[in-house]
Amino acid sequence: MIQLKEIYKSRADRYQALVGREDYQGNLLPAILSIDPLNGKDVLELGAGTARVSCLIVSKVRTLIAADISHHMLAVGKQRLVELGSVNWHLSLESHRALPFASQCADVIISGWSFCYAALDAGENWKTSLEAALVETARLLRPGGKLILIESLGTGFTTPNRPAVLVDYLTYLDTHGFESKWIRTDYCFEDETQARDLTQFFFGDTSMPMWETEMGVIVPECTGLWWKSFNL
Repeated sequence: MIQLKEIYKSRADRYQALVGREDYQGNLLPAILSIDPLNGKDVLELGAGTARVSCLIVSKVRTLIAADISHHMLAVGKQRLVELGSVNWHLSLESHRALPFASQCADVIISGWSFCYAALDAGENWKTSLEAALVETARLLRPGGKLILIESLGTGFTTPNRPAVLVDYLTYLDTHGFESKWIRTDYCFEDETQARDLTQFFFGDTSMPMWETEMGVIVPECTGLWWKSFNL
């Protein structure tokens, strides 16, 4: 299996081929909008990657800044946003840890499958690093603004099964004022060959449960959303 950081750095097209198959049921956008309708709001997305969340929300928001540390991922994201025809967005090559944006610039901050790295990349100092990232997001939010985090709750599972590497991080969110819920965001592949090829590319050689349907080959996925309002 290719290391994840190498995928984010240079394999964005293949990454998008995988994540573009996720959530064939269309559950993610309604889940986000149930937390905040986003209408007329200025939204900052951290870890935007190939714009999988950006493309879902760009037509709902007033403005969108999509930030990511990988130029390669943002290049694919830019192409996808351009194809939608929206003009209310801007891309920014930034890390979670050093955001050059003005204080109180956003009504909502969304981070999909990426905010966890503020903890994971810090090793034993994960809590200090995570808290610093949360302080930074609070700085960027307007009074009453909302932070929405999206993370995996288990690929290949039909009910939530927290990945071992995320347990401490997610427990921190649970015990520090975040509300949460989970949804199914299953993958739908054209056939078993494609399903095995793309899942092994990202998740390694572990055999994934999958089943054939009239729509294609399904691999189950559980996704969690955590959110918190900042009344500064």
